[in-house]
Amino acid sequence: MGSLAITLWLVNVVLDTGGQLAFKAAATDPQDGEGLQRWRHMLGRPWLWLGIACYVLEFVAWIAFLSLVPLSLGVLLGSINIVALMVAGRLFFGERLTPLRLAGILLVTAGVVVVGLGA
Repeated sequence: MGSLAITLWLVNVVLDTGGQLAFKAAATDPQDGEGLQRWRHMLGRPWLWLGIACYVLEFVAWIAFLSLVPLSLGVLLGSINIVALMVAGRLFFGERLTPLRLAGILLVTAGVVVVGLGA
């Protein structure tokens, strides 16, 4: 895998994780209310728009990445997004990492390493 593909892969991971974190921040404001009021409140928050921007940019990076690697390799390497998101959720939102989730993180990471080394 070339340096451009690795760069696009890392950009994808960062944008996907950033987008998910931004959506979580937009959706967890305690003042947001319920129903339609909640959606209006979220639409006025910059976190929602940052998340959408991250996803648009991620889409472009993902398409560019997939143009450089086989689909089967790209999708497997994309699984690292799950790990990045779980760690970021812990760091930014204090979400729990149970022993079972930690085992999952290790297994996914090991799988991505094996696939990456075989590329």
